[in-house]
Amino acid sequence: MSAESPPHIPTSIVLKDLLRDAPADFVTLDWLIGELRERSFGFVMLMMALVALIPGGSTFMGFMLAFPAVQLILGRQSPTLPRFITSRRIPTERLSAVTERASAALTRVESLIRPRWLTLFRATRRIVGVAVLALAPTLIWPFPFSHIIPALVVMLLSLAYLEEDGMLLCIALVAALLSLVVTAISVWAGIKATNLLSPLFGT
Repeated sequence: MSAESPPHIPTSIVLKDLLRDAPADFVTLDWLIGELRERSFGFVMLMMALVALIPGGSTFMGFMLAFPAVQLILGRQSPTLPRFITSRRIPTERLSAVTERASAALTRVESLIRPRWLTLFRATRRIVGVAVLALAPTLIWPFPFSHIIPALVVMLLSLAYLEEDGMLLCIALVAALLSLVVTAISVWAGIKATNLLSPLFGT
């Protein structure tokens, strides 16, 4: 790490500081993005990936992930999402409970994920957006459990971005490529099966 670079603060600590400065009654996603600054891309993509793991949530998140992905590719400082999402109020008490659980989980993860290979990370950080944009449509593919692998890969990409981990980023990019290959094979197999079965049903 260069002498000019500020020391990296683990995301778990950032979230705890965020909670300390939160308004007493409620917050909005717009407020969270503003407070997280450059980490807001990783945070937003991580939250979307977690929601995508929930049954029924992957289709909507497949569309929504395109927003931060494209803006990350364009080099924006923070993501801009539709107003009906960013203006929704979140009770601070609920945010506190979620943040405490997230911080505890991140603390365990941060023992393995840390800033490294920074030159590679900074040179390829926009590739995170390209990878997420490529993975987003695969969350919409209507095949049982097909959303799980791409959602987990987006989580890896998000964690690599949050912790500036170039090594994890490389691993996640390889996983993204493998996920896309698996989805392509599934789509091809589905089309092939449809073509084989269609004569049986007279279609």
